[in-house]
Amino acid sequence: MARLLSVNVGLPQDVAWQGKTVHTGIWKAPVKGRRMARRLNIDGDGQGDLAGHGGEHRAVLVYQHDSYRYWQDQLSQSDFVYGQFGENFTVDGLADAEVCIGDRYRIGGALFEVTQPRVTCYRAGIRMNQPDLAALLVKHGRPGFYFRVLEEGEVEAGDEITRVASGPENMSVREIDALLYMPGHPRDQLVRALRIPALSPGWRHSFEALLTQERKRGAATGNAGLAPESGPPPAWPGFRPFRVSGKVRESSNVTSLVLEPADGQPVAAALPGQFVVLRLGSVSTPALMRSYSLSGQPNAASYRVSVKREPHGAASAYIDQQLQTGDIVHASAARGSFTLRPGDTPVVLLSAGIGVTPVLAMLHALAAEGSMREVWWLHGTRNGREHPFAGEARQLLETLPHHHSYICYSSPDPEDRPDADFDAAGHLDVQALQRLAYPRNGDFYICGPSAFMSDITAGLGVLGIPPDQIHTELFGAGPSITPGIAASPRRAPHLPAELAASGPMVSFVRTGLNVRWGSSFKTLLELAEACDVPVRWSCRAGVCHTCETGLVAGTVDYQPDPVDAPAPGNVLICCAHPKGDVVVDL
Repeated sequence: MARLLSVNVGLPQDVAWQGKTVHTGIWKAPVKGRRMARRLNIDGDGQGDLAGHGGEHRAVLVYQHDSYRYWQDQLSQSDFVYGQFGENFTVDGLADAEVCIGDRYRIGGALFEVTQPRVTCYRAGIRMNQPDLAALLVKHGRPGFYFRVLEEGEVEAGDEITRVASGPENMSVREIDALLYMPGHPRDQLVRALRIPALSPGWRHSFEALLTQERKRGAATGNAGLAPESGPPPAWPGFRPFRVSGKVRESSNVTSLVLEPADGQPVAAALPGQFVVLRLGSVSTPALMRSYSLSGQPNAASYRVSVKREPHGAASAYIDQQLQTGDIVHASAARGSFTLRPGDTPVVLLSAGIGVTPVLAMLHALAAEGSMREVWWLHGTRNGREHPFAGEARQLLETLPHHHSYICYSSPDPEDRPDADFDAAGHLDVQALQRLAYPRNGDFYICGPSAFMSDITAGLGVLGIPPDQIHTELFGAGPSITPGIAASPRRAPHLPAELAASGPMVSFVRTGLNVRWGSSFKTLLELAEACDVPVRWSCRAGVCHTCETGLVAGTVDYQPDPVDAPAPGNVLICCAHPKGDVVVDL
């Protein structure tokens, strides 16, 4: 008979780790007497990172005493105490290889259901002073698992644990864990797992992504269950040469390039909203790698990118001052998941500054098809001198029978005409949106600076727009997602202290750094951290299902797979960030 050996609780605390402050609830301690098991947790317990831990489907973490003995041998440690692994219930029995997702257990006065394996986290390594523990828990098949509380009630150390129902499909915690994290994802096993009603939403999302990947690409590379949606695969690996067939000044600080394939062969038409990576510069200087959204009508004959001249931007200065019509640049295939959804629902296109480019491509696509959808064009910029595509957007909107336009100038010039060149003085913000009768059932596409996007996204949420109707694309390096780590001032990206004399060139396309790979770095993550490059997902050990969407970062043993497989002379564009940040020139 299985038995509850200890009930462990603890509230989040701030701990020092590698020069950072981590807010974590990994420290749990045994409690005496009866405790109430409630829908979200045990009385007296709490989680430091509610996006990755806790919630209805992860209310109670369970770990086995047998695994304690196993890790004592493996790690040569003998000082373990109950709660050592951050678990709420330390149990005798209930092995991961025997307990199945969907099993139900009566413990004391409460009824529990198994929902998912433990999602191993770097904070378990902090608690144990074993940085690679999270990866080891998966590798050795001993993750532990979560309970959902079906019936609230009191529990106490010493209570018997009785299984009252078996989960459908009889898939054990260890099987489910390996199906996501280990190599090989058999289709029949994915289908079985998705038939289990008790499986938590995060894991369900990951298995659905793997199944979709298998249907689309067969023996696919990467693990769709451990990555955000990244759009369809690119049409070709590496780079192709393109000739600059046109160079157009769109405003005082924006220039467009029209690029046609140098070999005369057609390109795959991009989806409206996608981007390309350009390799720029002369043969005598290190290449500059930059990602730019496509701004023109998607077609198979050419690409158009539009670049804002930045005060200290090497690539934008090269484009503005040196690149000429007839010159050759090298471009990747179009990629990205920030794309216009098909359908007949209203479309609201919101942009600020150079963030106009991907939504302009969407407007081109809507106009080309003569869309009958309701289309709202909302744009904010400084003034008429810095307002690119003003006439082009007006002409496109006039072809759409159900269009609306609202332009904000934050600092209009005296010659800028109200109600002609712009509609309102000030920023395009939530207050401006509240004055508009935009459709609440539409899809909202938002692109611009990070502060603009976060404010608009949050504001739309407050105004009642569901998250699945809000789509965003960030220009520039995004903030790092480092669960539980307190924010701290960051240095500007820079070259590492020690430069390698040889090795592949690594270009961080969003921050403009070109660094040679050296043997002192074990992973791209280490190189990025040495350069203070913001890393979107930087969990070194363990994986996190964020907000139960299945979004997962890389582990010690798992690096986000490049879009293109390695081949001599090719370039790998790693999509750990949805827009891609790292290019490795092999």
